[in-house]
Amino acid sequence: MNEGHRESRDRYSLRGRVFESIREDILNGRYEQDTELKEATIGAELGVSRTPVREALRQLELEGLVTIIPSRGAHVNRITAKDVEDIYVIRSMLEGLCTRWATEHITQEQLENMEETLCLSEYHTGKKNFEKLYELDSQFHEQLYEAGGSRILNHVLSDFHDYVKRARKASISAEDRSIHSTEEHRAIFEAIREKDADRAEELAREHVKHTIENIEAHGLEKLM
Repeated sequence: MNEGHRESRDRYSLRGRVFESIREDILNGRYEQDTELKEATIGAELGVSRTPVREALRQLELEGLVTIIPSRGAHVNRITAKDVEDIYVIRSMLEGLCTRWATEHITQEQLENMEETLCLSEYHTGKKNFEKLYELDSQFHEQLYEAGGSRILNHVLSDFHDYVKRARKASISAEDRSIHSTEEHRAIFEAIREKDADRAEELAREHVKHTIENIEAHGLEKLM
């Protein structure tokens, strides 16, 4: 695991909080491509000295979200439309694998937690509460990654999930897609509960493919 992964999970240290804040701003599209991230300005905004900002920027460089150029400072590398497409192709394969492992390793408590998330998702789908649905979508995938039982795969998929958060929000806000997404989650869950690893893996891969197809239909470039 690289330093960026460790830092992103260490949210309670000062450097960790600064790292998370800058990372969130980059992924949410606050900064344009190549925007210079000035240590003094960010430090003033966050109420910290330049030192934790400098350290956080170095960690973000390891994630590829920042480029530090000697004598020119740190500059933003935004997630591009091509990056999103690549991430979804990779996710379709890795989430399939994760779902297969979840079928083999999931506990009864994890099953119950996933079902509770699904029931809430189905309720809020009916209410068209898209902001809550986005939270529950993230929660379902987090539970799936944990159930897979692989710390490494969990970290990789969690980061990918963060990198495409703007695209995911746009996708889940489309009424037809929110309905289908919830139905697909339910089908994945039922396959896991029935211990049908082949079916679960196939459904997980199709779910990710359907998401990127919906995003592309709404104009991926406009979301970046």
